[in-house]
Amino acid sequence: MKRIATFAYALACYGVFFLTLLYAIGFLGNFAISKSIDARPSTSVPIALSIDAALLALFALQHSIMARQWFKSVWTRIVPEPIERSTYVLFSSVALIALFWFWEPIGLVIWDASDTVVQPVLWMLYAAGLSTVLASTFLINHFDLFGLRQGYLYFRGRPYTQLEFRTPFFYRYVRHPLYVGWLLSFWSAPVMTAAHLFFAIMTTAYIFIAIQFEERDLVAIHGETYRQYQAEVPMIVPAVRHHARAISNGVRAEGIAYQGEMEG
Repeated sequence: MKRIATFAYALACYGVFFLTLLYAIGFLGNFAISKSIDARPSTSVPIALSIDAALLALFALQHSIMARQWFKSVWTRIVPEPIERSTYVLFSSVALIALFWFWEPIGLVIWDASDTVVQPVLWMLYAAGLSTVLASTFLINHFDLFGLRQGYLYFRGRPYTQLEFRTPFFYRYVRHPLYVGWLLSFWSAPVMTAAHLFFAIMTTAYIFIAIQFEERDLVAIHGETYRQYQAEVPMIVPAVRHHARAISNGVRAEGIAYQGEMEG
């Protein structure tokens, strides 16, 4: 019964994540939901900025702290290891749901490419960014990243094993393709309001800070192998010339963001 409950919990957490991700697509893209990132403002600019900053800080702190090894070593004394990752995914989803629910739009329009030749280009970049995020998770093992593999192995009575270090496809060109995808989706907006711009700037800053902590953990886990990978493959901006020199082993990123840090 415990094994069944563990796997059911992992499935439920994944379900919450998946629905949250679908909502996030509409929230950032301003479609299919009632209140998006660029909706009509309902309060003053200072209040909106304060609320939005607090929501982003909540997500950033939850996402980063819970992903650190020192936190996991303490946290798994309370939460069993087979559901530690699923619980992280659940908490990340709840933090995002709070952000969507309490987000305060700011009406000032920075740019509006609606009904111009640029609009379809921005939509294609937005879709490309989201596709890159999703593809990157499957390249490194989507189900491990979001806790399902851990729950399934426990259900089957098999011990959990760390994924091997390897660099499939995108990871031969950049160390963090998942973050590249998020950055594309954050900035490829046909309509960019002040609130959306604030979101894009803050999340971009967070991504570059989070990478420093994430790579420190990866060096601690993989040692010289990851240091060599850092030396040979760019962090964010792809460089085709590195492809032939990329190491043949690979990367298991802390992954959502949805890594999440969107780290994961």
